[in-house]
Amino acid sequence: MIRHSELLIALALCLPLPALASDPWTAPTPEELAMTSVPEVPGASAIYLYREQVSADFNRSTTVYVRIKILNGSGKDYANVELPFGEYLSYDKIAGRTIHSDGSIIPFTGKPFEKLIEKDHGNKYKVKIFSLPSVEVGSIIEYRYTQTGAYSEVPDWFIQSELFTRKAHYAWDSGGGSIAWTPILPAGVQVNHKGALYFLDIQNVPPIPKDEMMPPMESISYRVLFYSTLFTNAPDFWKAAGELWSQALDKFIGPGKGVRAAVANMVAPGDTDEQKLRKIYAAIMATENVDFTRKFTAREAKAKGFKDINSTDDILTRNRASGDQLALLFVSMARAAGLKAYVMGIADRSERIFLPNYLSFGQLDDYIAIVKLGGIDTYFDPGARYCPFGHLAWFHNVSGGLRQTDGGTAIFNTPRPLYTDNQIKRIANLTLDEQGVASGSVVIAYVGDPARRWRETALTGDETSLKADLQTELEHELPSGMEITVDGLGDLTGTDKPLVITYTVHGAIGSSAGKRLLVPANLFQAGEKPKFPSEKRDVPIDMHYGSLTQDAVGYRIPASMTVESIPAADKAELKTDAAFTSSSRVVKDGIVLYRNVSIGRFIYAAAEYPDVREFYKKLEAKDQETLVLSHVAAVAKPAGSGN
Repeated sequence: MIRHSELLIALALCLPLPALASDPWTAPTPEELAMTSVPEVPGASAIYLYREQVSADFNRSTTVYVRIKILNGSGKDYANVELPFGEYLSYDKIAGRTIHSDGSIIPFTGKPFEKLIEKDHGNKYKVKIFSLPSVEVGSIIEYRYTQTGAYSEVPDWFIQSELFTRKAHYAWDSGGGSIAWTPILPAGVQVNHKGALYFLDIQNVPPIPKDEMMPPMESISYRVLFYSTLFTNAPDFWKAAGELWSQALDKFIGPGKGVRAAVANMVAPGDTDEQKLRKIYAAIMATENVDFTRKFTAREAKAKGFKDINSTDDILTRNRASGDQLALLFVSMARAAGLKAYVMGIADRSERIFLPNYLSFGQLDDYIAIVKLGGIDTYFDPGARYCPFGHLAWFHNVSGGLRQTDGGTAIFNTPRPLYTDNQIKRIANLTLDEQGVASGSVVIAYVGDPARRWRETALTGDETSLKADLQTELEHELPSGMEITVDGLGDLTGTDKPLVITYTVHGAIGSSAGKRLLVPANLFQAGEKPKFPSEKRDVPIDMHYGSLTQDAVGYRIPASMTVESIPAADKAELKTDAAFTSSSRVVKDGIVLYRNVSIGRFIYAAAEYPDVREFYKKLEAKDQETLVLSHVAAVAKPAGSGN
């Protein structure tokens, strides 16, 4: 291992001089003080003038130094710094200062304070917060701190961020050992190392793009992922480490006596394999998933007589478990029923993209199950609350990871599901008056991931908050100003049944043009904004999942009005990946308009963006067409006729 004196010499060779000078701060240049914008990112709120991260294994510490130029009012938020910490992570030597554009300096003299922040599903974490003083537009803020962990950790270098970075420097003394890394870097930039010391210098790093419907950019943005390994290639690592992982899982899964007894009482001798599995899946879905409720503390678990969880029998005894534990229990019960069942560790596609060349099990966020039914691999997501039988939640579809096989383990990618697995059906029955005010009902049925989303939302609040969320979403779709009331919530605990929500709506949707009344032909798209307004796009498109959306809008019109014109039937396709159709028909007392949109492929490369955008432009133009109604001319009465 490099001794402390050797480390200082090595760092002196690669760190910028200001970091080792007696003054720990960097004197701003006249150009930095006068800066009001940067040509690389017009309109940027702030930029990193300099970022530095230096880690050392010998004292398990990382020193961070940051210089930020504030370019507009929004950029002042970067003066509020939050550092997550916990039992094994602490911060000290926090210092900072603010430099105004006239060169005056205001040092940070306050004290950081701790705050508890709540995340999704009620999970909470602590942050240490400090704010730089007297920050104005044009200021330069500087701060540094040292982060110390109880255990030595291999660092990750996150090169790209939400801000443009002029210069950055990273260094790590690994202390020796067999170190490898997965670089995701621009052309011409590489990690250098001298013995146990690794370092990287980089300039003019663009910010992470912020476009709608992007893949998890944190997985493909510039970064360096280090890991300690004895293996020289990925196949050997995943084969050897996968065998140990699979053996440990099988030991935990069993099935043991408790699981076998439970399954014996659950299934009947004459059940088919699918019938057995449906009963098991229903039992798993009826078990409390603490990812959506609350985990017990160690004291609470002890008070309830719970044993440590060392097997699936222990999970069964508790009758409450995390999503991953439920997936393992499902596999155990399937095996107890005589079925071939396997575990797959998978990356959550909403968070990351699995990288086979990054030799780390930390990429595997969740467990799913694969069961042979009729000789075919069938996929199950027991840890995703309310996920339908034989399906995966969208963030586990088209994702990679490591799965068990009969012969060991294998790198594997889950397949793309059918677009019909996820459906939204919307029906509106409205009565119009002569002023264009509509009253009536809206019924929306959700299938697959759209249903699962709302059912999970119901777990995080009460009925009042759920109705408020549903109302808000429909408000964004319908013409502005409509009054919406949620009448019925349907089955909030089902998995294979549609979730049906019913509404009552009322409000003006038509606009007068002389003797004519213009009414939205596609009611549910009245409030929609263009999906892809930009002419160019440099990042892939990820719409999460394929889907089928079917709309039917019926207008009952006044007897004093007639249908003057209706949108022509139309259709368009995006290669073989997506399509829409629209049509209408006049009925006795009004008109019914139909719209179907099918999205088969939901991930597109940036090079395919023009075709995708053109398809959606056609769809959105069709969605904005109007139905024209006109007043029926009064029939003149013959002279001399009575009233």
